[in-house]
Amino acid sequence: MESLRAVIDQVALESGFSGVVRVDHAGETVVCAAFGMADRAHSIANTLETQFGIASGTKGLTALTVMALVERGSLLLDTTARSLLGGRLPQIADDVTVEHLLAHRSGIGDYLDEEAIESISDYLMPVPVQDLATTDDYVRILDAPTLFPAGERFAYNNAGYVVLAALAEAATGETFHDLVADLVCRPAGIRDTAFLRSDELPGRVAQGYLRSEGLWTNVLHLPVRGNGDGGLHTTVADLHALWEAIFAGRIVRPATLARMVSPHSDWPEESRRYGLGFHLHARTDEVFLEGYDAGVSFLSRYRPSEALTSTVIANWSEGAWPMSKAIREHLDG
Repeated sequence: MESLRAVIDQVALESGFSGVVRVDHAGETVVCAAFGMADRAHSIANTLETQFGIASGTKGLTALTVMALVERGSLLLDTTARSLLGGRLPQIADDVTVEHLLAHRSGIGDYLDEEAIESISDYLMPVPVQDLATTDDYVRILDAPTLFPAGERFAYNNAGYVVLAALAEAATGETFHDLVADLVCRPAGIRDTAFLRSDELPGRVAQGYLRSEGLWTNVLHLPVRGNGDGGLHTTVADLHALWEAIFAGRIVRPATLARMVSPHSDWPEESRRYGLGFHLHARTDEVFLEGYDAGVSFLSRYRPSEALTSTVIANWSEGAWPMSKAIREHLDG
């Protein structure tokens, strides 16, 4: 571990890395460092307290919220979407369940087809981004033809996690954003994690940049406020605390977590497996969250057997990947 900081500094220098890095092992912080600019236009540097978007890393917190509701009896894994949606989203098959949605095995159509994306910098939202602030706003764009029967196979799906947010709201009468705060953030003791509006960001939030240089930000590329499939902002400290809380049983019980991090699908195209809301290493016990969007790249890993956590968040679209690769190679030695 002694030379890890040297590796990180070298990659940051060579790649122009902009973001934050944190590695913890056996209860000790090995590296915690910030690089680059949170706001290039005003020369405001990233710090360890800077909040960053994590894109699809949000799905892990959505899954934890849903499973906390399952533990409370508000939902069941075999609750059908139709039983709570009523007449909304009529093209979702009647047999699609909460578990299908969590595992990306629902077969429902997606409002954002990742396989059709040519460039992460494209304007991909099907409606103006300012129209997407509440769960109901998203639901209006989710109805799409079924792609395959529920349970047949794995297909990564953003819409499914917004449907989960809608089901959580229908089951509880609470807003999805409040549920995440109450059921995940509060028991984890994390105070800097929230669904922030892109048109009223506080001063500690890093701008998300579309290129390694220049001032082109992602403000017109992403929903004005995130939902079940993405859009949270957080810090490296909160992410470390989140992993500790998850595996200490403070959010869901150990038996529930075991089900979430057990393989439900192989994902050979990405050399990994998938559980319920969490990516899983193809061979080891490593669990991880990942996010990639316009102006956002993020990867946070946890290895229970080694008590090892590593997180990289960058505030430009491709920034996290060279750093994450270098850290993995060093840790795997």
